[in-house]
Amino acid sequence: MNRLSLFVFLAISVAVSACAPSDSASDQTMQADPRVAYMPTSDQQLPPAVLGNGGELEGSDLTYFDADPTATGYLAVPEGEGPFPALVIIHEWNGLTDRVRQVADDFAAEGYITLAADLYSGRTGSNSQENIALMQEVSGDMATVVANLNAATAYLKSRNDVTGRIGAMGWCFGGGIALSFGLDGDEHDATAIFYGRLIDDPEVLAHIDHEVYGTFARLDQGPAPEQVEAFESALNSIGIENDLHIYDEVGHGFWLRIDEDAAVRAEPGLDAWNRLKAYLDRTLRSDADAEDEIAD
Repeated sequence: MNRLSLFVFLAISVAVSACAPSDSASDQTMQADPRVAYMPTSDQQLPPAVLGNGGELEGSDLTYFDADPTATGYLAVPEGEGPFPALVIIHEWNGLTDRVRQVADDFAAEGYITLAADLYSGRTGSNSQENIALMQEVSGDMATVVANLNAATAYLKSRNDVTGRIGAMGWCFGGGIALSFGLDGDEHDATAIFYGRLIDDPEVLAHIDHEVYGTFARLDQGPAPEQVEAFESALNSIGIENDLHIYDEVGHGFWLRIDEDAAVRAEPGLDAWNRLKAYLDRTLRSDADAEDEIAD
């Protein structure tokens, strides 16, 4: 059983490759991109989107996957000339919603060109039955999911305002997909998982070539704390650096919707955010300050 088949058996998702736009087309697109003001959070601030304060969208829709023209991602670009590091962010089980688009804007405000991928061909679910149906559909074609994310990465790498360093991250369904992409996708530099499906086979995990970030919840069964611990042990056994943490008083899905129970979720949510920012600095930025990447 190959790595891709094994991961589908243990977890989730879909992909096959796409062509990057030509340099001239990419340059024209970049000139037209809306821009997000550079306003990084302090150590005491959460990004507005997860508090329900995301506001009007500041980015733009993007078709980036030639094999599926109905897949419509969302691109958020920081103000300035760059070059900037980049992120591909991967939605939850219900698809690419405005909450995820707002998070993309928040990452752009931190100085990352951010592409929120669309794995559901423009569709979103409105209830658990629809969400499950969409997950099951794409889970049957993992090759297309990886190709979709490869196309997102290729688009970002084609831009002359991207440094070439790219990370992938996701939540729930998207967290498991981020891990799958870390195993089988084109080369990238960071994998961040928020309570996604995990594996603990060291031989499979050995294909990851960068540090892994993970935020998990003690009051969760998908993945359960013991699964997180087994994942961490497997990474440690093969020398893959990692920053994994289980937060005790929260459950599944807590970080993307801190506003639903701010009294409980805000403190662990802030710690997870500060850990994530430090992780992305380590893996995606050069030694220069982020401000040095922003043109006056």
